[in-house]
Amino acid sequence: MADAIAPPVIRVARGTNDFGPIRRFYCAGLGLEELERFEDHDGFDGILLGRRGWPYHLEFTIERGQTAPRSSSADQLLAFYLPDASVWKAAVDRLVAAGFLPVAAGNPYWDRNGKTFEDPEGFRVVLQNSQSPV
Repeated sequence: MADAIAPPVIRVARGTNDFGPIRRFYCAGLGLEELERFEDHDGFDGILLGRRGWPYHLEFTIERGQTAPRSSSADQLLAFYLPDASVWKAAVDRLVAAGFLPVAAGNPYWDRNGKTFEDPEGFRVVLQNSQSPV
């Protein structure tokens, strides 16, 4: 019998200009937690968001002396598949309660079974009420 291999943890990283609004969207809105933060790591400050034990983290960094660009496309997004209707509705309601309203998806596929939200810097998150196709 082969040894079980632990699945990789995926970290999605991108620049930001202000941790406050980003933290509000992803923590208060999406229900993530701030797992770690760092300052002046080779000219970068950062926060890691996620949940302990989950196989992904979102990292937001501020590069000192630089301005991070806003999203250039409505199709730059993260898709979260939430097949349980009550879990999906709670996630949508949490974002709305945090002051974020759904937007029309750039790709109409996401509007059929999901809701799309835009973070303060124009990057989008889809809450999809279905199983992942793979």
